[in-house]
Amino acid sequence: MKKILAVDDEPGILQLLKDYFEIQGYQVITATNGTEVFSRLSMKPDLILLDVNLPGIDGFEVCTMIRSHVSCPIVFLTAKIEEEDRIRGLLLGGDDYIVKPFSIEELGARVEAHLRREERKNQTQAVRVQGALAIHYEERCVYYDNRPVNLTKTEFNIVELLSMNSGQVFSKEQVYEKVRGYDGCGDSSIVTEHIRRIRLKLSGFTKKTYIETVWGVGYKWIG
Repeated sequence: MKKILAVDDEPGILQLLKDYFEIQGYQVITATNGTEVFSRLSMKPDLILLDVNLPGIDGFEVCTMIRSHVSCPIVFLTAKIEEEDRIRGLLLGGDDYIVKPFSIEELGARVEAHLRREERKNQTQAVRVQGALAIHYEERCVYYDNRPVNLTKTEFNIVELLSMNSGQVFSKEQVYEKVRGYDGCGDSSIVTEHIRRIRLKLSGFTKKTYIETVWGVGYKWIG
């Protein structure tokens, strides 16, 4: 049984999430603040629904503090609709967001999509070696000349997608949808920033270009 950690300080929303996802066959763990989140991580949730406007430590801070310790998808629940807030959440390591008030059925579909993608990811056991660059898909690590390239979860997802489909061009919208696990065309511009960061990190090891921009179309992996 998949476990969902639902985090919200509004009792009504928390109860709605618990009731809905338990009916769908999930085990639901609840928390009302950041401190409770830290104590629930030992239960190894498969996905975290994280409210942004938590008392004390907000959802963005919680995500920053836990992301290096958990690899499961984190979906933000937020009343904030400004683009900069959405981009901030995704760059901090969030996998998706849904704006309050939300459709519980849409949230359920997104949760299912993310968990399906995690299952596919966990079945991947290949290693790609390209000169001094080595991509360990099972370990979700990238090395250059045996030195680790420290990528975030989303950055690795993009490298995984492009490198496993070398030569194939993906639009920003396609990259966003595939790495987030759900159609997110409204925020596909965030892919540009992720690509920039991946290139910057690789440039610390080599001048070789691995991700090529196909102007007006998208991106592809070279090699």
